[in-house]
Amino acid sequence: MKEKIRENYLLYRIQSRKDPQAYAELYDKYVTAIYRFIYFKVSSHEDAEDLTTDAFIKAWHYLTEHTDIRSFKAVIYRISRNLVIDLYRKRATASRVWSIDSKEDAENLLSDKGELLKQIQTKHDHTIVLEAIGKLKEEYREVLLFRYVEGLSTGEIADIVDKNKTHVRVTIHRAMKSLRTLLDV
Repeated sequence: MKEKIRENYLLYRIQSRKDPQAYAELYDKYVTAIYRFIYFKVSSHEDAEDLTTDAFIKAWHYLTEHTDIRSFKAVIYRISRNLVIDLYRKRATASRVWSIDSKEDAENLLSDKGELLKQIQTKHDHTIVLEAIGKLKEEYREVLLFRYVEGLSTGEIADIVDKNKTHVRVTIHRAMKSLRTLLDV
């Protein structure tokens, strides 16, 4: 509860005085989570960094122009989500599932033969799950990302996707059911 009160106070300072220190505090609190959220969707460090920067710039403008904001978290995630959608519309490319990025990564993978089989199995399981998630509807992928990767509550997800909590809970349930079916669990 203290965090929510603090966030509301910072929002007040931003909206009433355009206080950059208040915004910097919100930035520090959310930048890592927003970067992770975007990176999970675009799989490129450069794109994730650019979109994270754009999201916080847009959020600043939004906060200074609107007064009816209930949650900064919902605003920043919604802006980030929309930026990712815009990126995919522009590029119309698929994200990569997993790859070995360098010769050093390949050598590290092969360095300990005892670990190699464990890493291969983990990579294989990881790839199967990511491929199954990739087959889900976008709405299902998104709520699973928000809930299980970002750790957001159903209320926070509802604010971000502009749906009610019941709709979000049902969507998460259906997404998990579809994922279990795809994985034959």
